[in-house]
Amino acid sequence: MSAALWSQELGLRPVILESESEAGGQLLSTFNPITNYLGVEAGNGTELRDLFTRQLEERGLRPFLGDPVVGIDPVKMSVRLESGKTVRARGMIAAMGVRRRRLGVSGEQEFVGRGVISSGKRDAPGAYGKDAVIIGGGDAAFENVLIIGEFARSVTLIHRREGFSARDEFVEKVRAHPKALIRTNCAVRSIDGDDRVTGVTIEDLATGDLARVPAEIVLIRIGVEPNTDILNGVVDLDPAGYVMVDRDCRTSRPGIYAVGDCAFPASPTVSTAVGSGATAAKSLHTWLNR
Repeated sequence: MSAALWSQELGLRPVILESESEAGGQLLSTFNPITNYLGVEAGNGTELRDLFTRQLEERGLRPFLGDPVVGIDPVKMSVRLESGKTVRARGMIAAMGVRRRRLGVSGEQEFVGRGVISSGKRDAPGAYGKDAVIIGGGDAAFENVLIIGEFARSVTLIHRREGFSARDEFVEKVRAHPKALIRTNCAVRSIDGDDRVTGVTIEDLATGDLARVPAEIVLIRIGVEPNTDILNGVVDLDPAGYVMVDRDCRTSRPGIYAVGDCAFPASPTVSTAVGSGATAAKSLHTWLNR
């Protein structure tokens, strides 16, 4: 949205292609208040998204929704959509964002909505009086232990390693929480149940022993991965799949730029997304008028 706004500001004619049925990306799954975007505060991600889309609509900028890009031709500078349509342009800005990383175990998808939840903030009241398992070792995992711990009977955090990437303040609070238990050096091998989740099977990575942890609520927070599959072979990606860009958001392919979370994993924030969107638009404008 930032790239489109700045492209128009510079006299270009942007076309916004959005694969989902509504714009917003990760903002739509952000249920906490947003207080760290300079100059603006919002009750949640959707509220901030609405502010952004309203500004675009006032400029006549409306995204084409629900028609994913399935192919990119960097020579013809064109994209092919799932509907069969082709869109040609003089330049492209990839703002594909990220998705939550999956465990890839049985039960993970089958029990979505039947014990496997997607948001601690939104779904925590449903954990009242139940046993919960949270998988991960970063800030999000530990923060959700504290959120769900307000309602659940118990919360077990399971992490593959001994150490954590979470901030010390979160780790200390969880260690001191009367309902929380931390199990390290363990990997989840399956999410089990019948009609609903009844527990998870974990493996002790030191001994190989399997154990069952009873749970009625499971939340997975093992990080994110970029939505850049469609760019593989089109521009250079790093080993984790993030687009490699220079300080002007230029990729390895002239005329193609990348912004936001899919290109800046060190700072996946609204501020970075907005700033890099403006940078890419200005860089593209300069390239087109070289």
